[in-house]
Amino acid sequence: MQAKDGNPPDGGYGWVVVVSAFMVMGLTVAVLKTFGLFFVEIQQHFDELASTTSWITSATIAVFHLGAPVASSLCVQYTHRTVVITGGLLAFSGMALGFFGLNMVWMYATTGFLQGLGISFSWTPAISIVSHYFSKKRALANAIASAGECAFAFMFGPFFQWLISQYGWKGALLIIGGIQLNICVCGVLMRPLAGSCFLEASHCETETPPGSGASRRDKEDKSPIMHKTFNWMLVRQPEFVLYAIFGILAAMSFFVPPLFLVPLSYSLGIDESWTASLLSILAMVDFGGRLLCGWYANLHVTKTIHLLAMAITLISTSLMLLPLANNYLSLAIFTGFYGFFFGTTVAIHITVLADVVGMPEFDSALGLFMLIRSTGGFVGPPLAGLIVDVAGDYRAGFYMAGAILVLSAGFLIILDRLQQRKIRGSKIRTKPEKSTLPYPSLHILKHQTRKYGEQSVVV
Repeated sequence: MQAKDGNPPDGGYGWVVVVSAFMVMGLTVAVLKTFGLFFVEIQQHFDELASTTSWITSATIAVFHLGAPVASSLCVQYTHRTVVITGGLLAFSGMALGFFGLNMVWMYATTGFLQGLGISFSWTPAISIVSHYFSKKRALANAIASAGECAFAFMFGPFFQWLISQYGWKGALLIIGGIQLNICVCGVLMRPLAGSCFLEASHCETETPPGSGASRRDKEDKSPIMHKTFNWMLVRQPEFVLYAIFGILAAMSFFVPPLFLVPLSYSLGIDESWTASLLSILAMVDFGGRLLCGWYANLHVTKTIHLLAMAITLISTSLMLLPLANNYLSLAIFTGFYGFFFGTTVAIHITVLADVVGMPEFDSALGLFMLIRSTGGFVGPPLAGLIVDVAGDYRAGFYMAGAILVLSAGFLIILDRLQQRKIRGSKIRTKPEKSTLPYPSLHILKHQTRKYGEQSVVV
C-alpha cells in the first residue's frame, strides 16, 4: 500500500487496518478489563488479601506501559506486522502458563508480566499504524479501532463467567490464551504503508524514476528522513510533560473501577449472573461513548483537549456517585454513566497526544507516554487495594479513583492555557514591524503630487 505524495490515504486499505486494530484491542485490553471476574477466584484459591491479588493486574498494566517504547523501537527495526504477531504469541504464553497456577509469584510472572508484554507488543503498533493511515479522519479511525475493547468486553463478561463455571479459572485462562492467538492473524493484515514515515521513519523510501537501477537500499539511503532515532528529548517539552502527568494520574484511576466493580457487587449481595451483566453494560455504553465522541471530534467543532477535560470531569463525578448504589439497578445506572464517559476519554486521548506533539514526533511520544504512564498503572490498583483493606469497604477504591481524576483534569487545563499562550505569542512575533523611518517605507511609498503652477512637488 502506497501513500499518495507522502500523505496518508485516509481510507482504502486503511479501513482493513482499522478492523484489524479493532480486533487487537478486543483480544488484549478487553481481556484485561474483564479480568476482574478472576479476581475473587484467584484470591480465594491462594487465600490472599485483596492488595496482594491486585498485584497481578498491576503487573499487567505496568508491563503493558513499560513495554511500549520497546515495541516502538522494534517497529523501527522491523515492522508493525512483526511486532503484533510477536505480541500475540506472548499473550498466549502468559495465559497458557498461568493455567498451571503454581503460586501467586507464578501468577505475577505469567498472567502479569508475560500477558502485559503481549498486550504492549500488540496494542502499541496497532494504534500507531492506524494513526499513520489516517490524517483528516484520524479521530474517527482511532475511535473505531479503540471501540474493539468495548465490543469484546461486552461479550467477554458473560462468556468468561461461563468458562469459569464450566472449566474453573485455570481452564478458562488456557482457553482465553488460545483465543488470543488470533492476534497473530490480525498482525498479518497490517500491511506496511510505503512512502509514509512509520515509527521513526525506518521504512520510508523515496520515489525512483522508472528504469532506474537503484536498489531499495540506495533509495532508503537517499531519503532525507531515514534512520530517525527514538526521541527521548520530548521530556524537555513542557506540553508533553503536562500531558504525561495527566496520563500518570489517569492510569492510577482507570483500572480501579473494573477491578473492584465485581467485588463491590458481591458485597451488595447481587447474584453472580447479574454481576457479569454489569461488565457487559459497562462495555456497551463504553462502545457508544467512543463512537459518538469520535464522530463529534471528526467534525472539528470543539478542540479535542477541551473534550478530554470535560470527559475526565464527568468520569470523576460518576465515580464519586457510584458507591452510593445499594442495589443492582442503581449500580447498573452509575456504571453506565462511568462507562460512557470513559469511552469518550479513550476515543480521543491518543488524538490529543498527536495534537500536542505533532505527527513527526507522534511515535516517539506514544512510546514515551506509555512508559511514563506506567507508574500510575503500577501504583493505582495496589493503592486502591490497600485503601480497601484499611477501610474494609470496596467503595473506598472508587472514591480514591474519582479524587485522582479531578486532579488530572487540572493538568489538562494548565496544558490548554500554555498552548493558547504560545499561540498568542507566535502571532505577536509574526506581525510586521512598523517602520522607524521619518517617512513612509520606500517600498510602499505612494507619490502624491500637488500642483503649484507648473511645478510638481512630491510629498
